[in-house]
Amino acid sequence: MPSRSAFYGLIVYMYFNDNKRHQLPHIHVRYAGDVVVLAVVAW
Repeated sequence: MPSRSAFYGLIVYMYFNDNKRHQLPHIHVRYAGDVVVLAVVAW
């Protein structure tokens, strides 16, 4: 998946059709070899 944004060493990837591993739209943020996954939830 191509990156959506890059700033201060953070690289943001957006995934919206990755239903095999996650059930919600989500983003991955990578920094210095670490990764965090954040779900995108609409209220």
